[in-house]
Amino acid sequence: MEEKNSLLNAKERSDHRLRKDRQFLYIYKKGKRKSTDNFTLYYIESKFNNYRIGYSISKKQGKAVKRNLLKRRLKEIVRKNNLPVNKFNFVLFARDGASELDFKQIESQVKNLFQKFYKEEKIEKSL
Repeated sequence: MEEKNSLLNAKERSDHRLRKDRQFLYIYKKGKRKSTDNFTLYYIESKFNNYRIGYSISKKQGKAVKRNLLKRRLKEIVRKNNLPVNKFNFVLFARDGASELDFKQIESQVKNLFQKFYKEEKIEKSL
């Protein structure tokens, strides 16, 4: 039973996820963005103390199996590297061709996006 609880703690908490379409649209409309070749990070300052993150993967990426694999990879990269900072909301948008990249390429581009974000917002955080 202890093992199961530790797995739950390791996963991204459900209160850190953006769920509603209007939350995504608000961040697209009002937020700032940083881009790499295959990904765009939209972000906006939040009035709440914790961060929230959503993942957007177009149907142009392929069938559901490919899209879900990309989403799982993105979630794992964000979780493993502890990338988001509190008091911000994020949307990580995958552009065409992102599903063709391997894990290391995705990880380097996502880290690069967050480094650009840290630099813009003058946040001290090392990766």
